[in-house]
Amino acid sequence: MIKEIVEITLRSLSISGAATLLASSWSIPVAYKISRSQRLSAFFMPIVEAIIGMPTVLIGLVMYMLLCSRGPLGIFRLLYTPYAIILGQAILITPLLIATSFRSLFHANQRYGELALTLGATERQAMKLVLTESTPGIIASIVMSFSRALGELGVALMVGGNIRGYTRVITTAIALEVSRGEFELALTLGCILITILIIVSLSLRMLRRLQPL
Repeated sequence: MIKEIVEITLRSLSISGAATLLASSWSIPVAYKISRSQRLSAFFMPIVEAIIGMPTVLIGLVMYMLLCSRGPLGIFRLLYTPYAIILGQAILITPLLIATSFRSLFHANQRYGELALTLGATERQAMKLVLTESTPGIIASIVMSFSRALGELGVALMVGGNIRGYTRVITTAIALEVSRGEFELALTLGCILITILIIVSLSLRMLRRLQPL
């Protein structure tokens, strides 16, 4: 039993970590692009912030329809695999990652990027300066998004299938054990999840202290 709990925990961390890295690969460039334009930020950011609260089961349903055998992506046979969970979680946390990293990038652009361009820096030099100055904030955004992905249930359950030894993660395991009436095991898994989230939260607070005022 202990071995299975450790396996589920490690699988949860690896899947959510991969999803966070995947989402970061497109979310941070998008956030940087939006932060460079007042017009883009005024148009896109209200939309991005509005869809942060989108129900996870809705995203799971859309992902299921896309990945099922009759869906447009069914040819890749990703449904009920860890890759489907990774993709679903990445899509789920994308709005959060864009919104939170945008704030750091926007302030860095206002303080340093525009000044660097005024002093004759190239676009690439200005971008490098902005990214350097906003690094603590971006890392904090990534950590926050990882925490969101780790505690997600709807997407993991609908596109992962909760298959033992393959796609079962902490949240889906908790749901399963509760339905079985195994509340002690469910509570143990819940404590593990809470402990991880607390560690992530403490790390986030430390990173925020590193961010320049």
